[in-house]
Amino acid sequence: MSLNETYDPDNIFAKIVRGDMACVQLYETDDILAFMDVFPQSRGHCLVIHKKADATNLFDIDASALAGLAGAVQKVATAVKTGLKPDGVRIAQFNGAPAGQTVFHLHFHIIPIYEGEALGVHAAGGPAPAETLEPIAAAIRAAL
Repeated sequence: MSLNETYDPDNIFAKIVRGDMACVQLYETDDILAFMDVFPQSRGHCLVIHKKADATNLFDIDASALAGLAGAVQKVATAVKTGLKPDGVRIAQFNGAPAGQTVFHLHFHIIPIYEGEALGVHAAGGPAPAETLEPIAAAIRAAL
């Protein structure tokens, strides 16, 4: 998918926003949703999306919506830092398939980094069960 694709309202994140698919939720406002990545690269890997902006990538969202999204990324990343105590935190955002984007709904990854632990390959193997993600999510939610 290129940088100029039309937004697909049936992408997996749009389905999560509509309630058609479940997620392990961390944080929600009228505009923002943060949830655990079901293909985590590390313990606590989560995603933050804008619920109302039909943006495929960074180039499709208006500046005011992006500002709100960025503030939410900071809030959730701070909770990850406080709740999980990683050695570092990687914030990632990809635009277009050649850049590594796999879901074409603008989203930010928050990936805790733990010294001595290699990152997993994203989307390798099956999805993590909600029952394994929930205790990690609880620690993040407690820090929000």
